[in-house]
Amino acid sequence: MELLRIENLTKLYGTGENTVRALDNVSFTVEKGEFTAIIGPSGSGKSTLLHILGGVDRPTAGHVYLNGCDVYAQNEEQLAIFRRRQVGLIYQFYNLIPVLTVEENITLPLLLDGGKTNQDRLEELLGVLKLKERRGHLPNQLSGGQQQRVSIGRALINAPAVVLADEPTGNLDSQNSQEIVELLKLSNRKYKQTLIVITHDENIALQADRILAIEDGRITRDEVIRK
Repeated sequence: MELLRIENLTKLYGTGENTVRALDNVSFTVEKGEFTAIIGPSGSGKSTLLHILGGVDRPTAGHVYLNGCDVYAQNEEQLAIFRRRQVGLIYQFYNLIPVLTVEENITLPLLLDGGKTNQDRLEELLGVLKLKERRGHLPNQLSGGQQQRVSIGRALINAPAVVLADEPTGNLDSQNSQEIVELLKLSNRKYKQTLIVITHDENIALQADRILAIEDGRITRDEVIRK
């Protein structure tokens, strides 16, 4: 079942001779529950693509459809709601609020959206992420791997339609990196999350169902690894 459809996506920065074409007429689809890795050199357009898929940055041209809804046909208020409810974002830098505890950081999207915390889901996530004994800790009391687990919990708490991760292991050592990848794979299987991960690490990419390679703003490879 198709979840995402990207049609003729183009993103330009600058004007005139200084124009940079970050994305150049990109089109592809993503199935519900699929784990897709996006690879490519620095400056290839990977992060730009992820930000557009997440409703963070508007395209210059083209369309992004999520469950048949044209994401950028929405106004700014609708787009903000879309980001909070439909998308879980995980970054290389954890972006945790330093004065909030683990539990408060994870449940922040629910509070911003005016919703109530599903305690069963919160307890399950804390257990899966091995954070139950750290729930009252502040970010500066956690290791890098634990902080990234909190950011994963924050991305998953709303049960979004798609989880987007931008170099989620970029600041971690090899052991913590693999643990984070295993957690993302678990969320993909256990919660049926559609997962799109940007990575420079080919070993991580090879654990995905599918690999998209981008160079100079264009898709140069689209390979299904496993079904």
